Amino acid sequence: IINGDMSIAQRGTSTSGITSSGYYTVDRFNLEIGSPGTWTQSQSTDVPTGQGFATSLKMDCTTAKGSLGSGDLCHINQRFEGQNLQYLKKGTSSAESLTLSFWTKSNKTGTYIAEFRERDNNRTISQAYTISSANTWEKKTITYAGDTSGALGNDNGNSMHIGFWLAAGTTYSSGTLQTSWGSRVDANRAVGQVNLADSTSNEWYITGVQLEAGTTASDFEFLPVDVNLQRCFRYYE
Repeated sequence: IINGDMSIAQRGTSTSGITSSGYYTVDRFNLEIGSPGTWTQSQSTDVPTGQGFATSLKMDCTTAKGSLGSGDLCHINQRFEGQNLQYLKKGTSSAESLTLSFWTKSNKTGTYIAEFRERDNNRTISQAYTISSANTWEKKTITYAGDTSGALGNDNGNSMHIGFWLAAGTTYSSGTLQTSWGSRVDANRAVGQVNLADSTSNEWYITGVQLEAGTTASDFEFLPVDVNLQRCFRYYE
């Protein structure tokens, strides 16, 4: 993960009236959206206390959509080049597990989905996490099994992404959540996901996103600003 502490925002610190996909504020975190409401995205100074973070990414619903269309979707994702993932040994019997950790907060409690989508072989795996207490920072740690099928291209192509779902119509939520790696079935990608677009009171924050090989999470690795910024430069345009 690049810029997991949300400290670099070259495009600006706030964008309102968002109804379409793109990069808006915090570097490396892309918004993919199709129809559910209107949003303001910002780099926020609301962070978990005593953890060393200064900024977070905030999504604020400004026009609600209580009844989602079947194809509606909204998620925040970061994309990975295949050449940066070869050490995961994906597609072999030695494939590495992945452990995702992050801090999140929302007024809307319930089930949220964090999904890996592998683009080279069109495979996915999803895990649910629960926001238990409203308006309270909570740390989440999720482990995903290694994928013994489908090697990743050793190039700069978009081989995989991690997506944090915020809303999912029935196209993406009417099946059974796919908690082990398999061929992409859209209906199984975000089963159980709450609809964060159902009220203009809804907001969601995330920071401290870290991804590691193996089955345990370590403390967040803070990088010097110049190192973090240099990594973001590669993807700025």
